[in-house]
Amino acid sequence: MRVYICDDEKITLKELEKEIKCHVPEAAILCFDTGRKLLEKIELLACDILFLDIDMPEISGMDIAKALSGLYRPPLLVFVTSHDELVYESLQYHPFGFIRKNYFKQEIVKVLDDCCEQLKSSKRRFHFRTAGRDAALFLADILYFEADGNYLKIYTSKESYRFRSTVTAVENSLSHYGFVRVHKGFLVNQSAVQFIGREEIELTDGTHISLGKSFAGRARQQLLEYLRETP
Repeated sequence: MRVYICDDEKITLKELEKEIKCHVPEAAILCFDTGRKLLEKIELLACDILFLDIDMPEISGMDIAKALSGLYRPPLLVFVTSHDELVYESLQYHPFGFIRKNYFKQEIVKVLDDCCEQLKSSKRRFHFRTAGRDAALFLADILYFEADGNYLKIYTSKESYRFRSTVTAVENSLSHYGFVRVHKGFLVNQSAVQFIGREEIELTDGTHISLGKSFAGRARQQLLEYLRETP
């Protein structure tokens, strides 16, 4: 596991590095005291988790978060801040979590545990056969499955694939990994859901999917519980 820390306060850098080493001893940690130094490395050496100070001179944490959004597999982003008033503005960059500097000791352990669990889940793959070839996708990259006759279409943010199966068969194999049946013809990755309405949901890529009458109640409850519990 590779972890980057970027904060212009050297005391915070040292405290974060110490706590991460204590709780995740196998982590390889790199520290940066300016946003510019971080951006010089981020595309060359992919990291799994980034602890990022929101308020830094010259290049802010939100400037960096915006740059990271262009990466194919951006790291789990944890904002570190002493300015609670900046938290709401930073939500547009979809951080995985927050650590408030005034509550550092109370919050760091849970954030680390949540990050480690998320990374374990994101490395699982879904295997299928398409166009005469064997293929595999990381579960974290899959947005949803859609029924297409005797086939299924599988969608990521960049591509789609078609393979022979049923929604029920895939649901049975992936329901324990955060995939929710929202319609007789759709199975969605709960982590890709951005908005939940009465009759439809909206995914992070802007896709709208209707909630089937026989699935709506259970699906909405499960998705709402996930959104409430997600940092």
